Amino acid sequence: MKSFERWTFEDVEETFGVKRVRNHPVLEKWLAAPFEGDDFVQKRLEVLKNRLIDNVESWNEEELKYQFLGLLMDLVGMDNEKYKAFLGRKLSVPFNGEILSGNVDFVIATGKVEPKHPFFFIHEYKQEKKKDNDPLGQLLVAMVAAQFRNNDGRPIYGSYIIGRLWFFVTLIDKEYSVSLAHDATQGDLLNIYAILKQANLYILEYFEGK
Repeated sequence: MKSFERWTFEDVEETFGVKRVRNHPVLEKWLAAPFEGDDFVQKRLEVLKNRLIDNVESWNEEELKYQFLGLLMDLVGMDNEKYKAFLGRKLSVPFNGEILSGNVDFVIATGKVEPKHPFFFIHEYKQEKKKDNDPLGQLLVAMVAAQFRNNDGRPIYGSYIIGRLWFFVTLIDKEYSVSLAHDATQGDLLNIYAILKQANLYILEYFEGK
């Protein structure tokens, strides 16, 4: 099968029978996560926000990861002895006698060398959506692949980023839902932080329930 970067959201819907729904309860609950951060966290978020404001138009994808995304995820604190972040790693699963595979920009998963059980994805672009790319489709097909691999009936969480804008996505069974845009150069950064922290709590709940 074609690699992740060649999928559109329409391709994913038609191939895997998933459909988009508005305001799925799982997504709405995730987005409603309250901000809980002390003065240090708020000051660091303000620094990151101002850095993004000053550079978002000039950063390439690697600079966006190094100068902003990595620092934000470190502040959220998603790495521990049970799972961690993997960048630019390949994810592969069998599907109908073929292999569904591709590289993922950022995934939180179990594993030490290679991602094994994925929980949360980030797919990012620096520029506004162009005709020849579909960040939602590329994120969604990776989430579908993770759903096949995990095979545990639990939601898959993800986000795609276009410059300053974050869109959060959930996949539950055959239904996916996409949030409205959250602008990281505005007060939305506090919400983005809270949503990411909540994703971390969901992952911890997985291990507590095993």
